[in-house]
Amino acid sequence: MTSLLRLSAAIDRLNDRIGSGIQWLALVMVVVGAFNAIARYAGRFTSVSLSSNAYLELQWYLFSLIFLMGAAYGLNHDYHVRVDVLYERLGRRARAWIDLIGSVLFLVPFAVMMLWVSWGPVVRSWGILETSPDPGGLPRYPIKTVILVSFFLLLLQGISQIVKNAAILTESGGEPEAG
Repeated sequence: MTSLLRLSAAIDRLNDRIGSGIQWLALVMVVVGAFNAIARYAGRFTSVSLSSNAYLELQWYLFSLIFLMGAAYGLNHDYHVRVDVLYERLGRRARAWIDLIGSVLFLVPFAVMMLWVSWGPVVRSWGILETSPDPGGLPRYPIKTVILVSFFLLLLQGISQIVKNAAILTESGGEPEAG
């Protein structure tokens, strides 16, 4: 179990580094969005187009990067939405069971399915070096690749969660339950 916990810690560190890096993309996205709004507004009065489809698409690409690349980080830090009203009232071992079963039955199969379903469209996009159909738009194949990367990172984080919850249930590597 010790080597699995070391692997889990390495996955957690990887996703934490990525999460720390992408948080700055939110600021860049806001600046690009503000520029787009100001450029459109100023263009009405000056009759000079200061904005372009590339800036608009860049804003969407940044949002996509934040959302997709932040998913594994959010899972690691339990920032995802929980619908279970009883979860917080349960003990540590009961929560570990719920998380373990949820990861094995839902998270890992979902991530694998998304990798499988996304593979073809991403490969096709690279094959034709897909670009935006809008004038001045950005290439689409790099952002589509992020879909594969993000679901791979989510799969890794799901494996990390399984290992950590199994450690709690076997009491190896986990903190003693507060009581």
